[in-house]
Amino acid sequence: MERYLKSTATIDSDNPSIKEKAQNLIRGKRETTDKAKSLFFWVRDEIKYNPFVPLEVLENYRASKTLERGQGFCVEKAAVLAAFARAVGIPARLHLADIRNYLISDRLLKVMGTNLFSYHGYTELYIKGTWVKATPAFDLKMCQENRIIPVEFDGKNDAIFPSHNMDGKLHIEYAADHGHRVDVPVDEILAAWLKHYGMAAQERLNRLKELEKAQER
Repeated sequence: MERYLKSTATIDSDNPSIKEKAQNLIRGKRETTDKAKSLFFWVRDEIKYNPFVPLEVLENYRASKTLERGQGFCVEKAAVLAAFARAVGIPARLHLADIRNYLISDRLLKVMGTNLFSYHGYTELYIKGTWVKATPAFDLKMCQENRIIPVEFDGKNDAIFPSHNMDGKLHIEYAADHGHRVDVPVDEILAAWLKHYGMAAQERLNRLKELEKAQER
């Protein structure tokens, strides 16, 4: 269990900014479940979900970097929650799975070319003798704007994406499981994305970001 408490290259729980923020979030709370809930909801809602951040640089996956940036996609947000948990003595690890998003935006579909999200990431926290799944990816504001049911976490039961949205439409399907990891396996994730999406997806993403920057000027 000790390895799930140690700082790693991307889940850098010994980073001063991670430690300070995590301690502030659990101040006044004694129960592990209450601590875990505070950490979860802060990561879910205060770090904006953004699947368009740069993906190819290892530093961008580092929890402290995502905390500083204030936005990230599922794997990056899961790493922040894991780092927060380890920083306050709660064992944590990353879990990876392939999911299908049947309500994917047209903008993201143009980049990916598919509704399959390979190596989606969420956090697992060891609470009172059992591993509990916690998925902090979609922030509450994004959920409300897109009629997505937000993931709720009580610190006791698994919290994964609901299968349908607020209107009863099929939303998320878990397609494959890749197991858990002590750290973010960046090379493994990038290899899987190359297999599923190809280099063209990265090129489309870069062009999209350049176009958006030009429109902002």
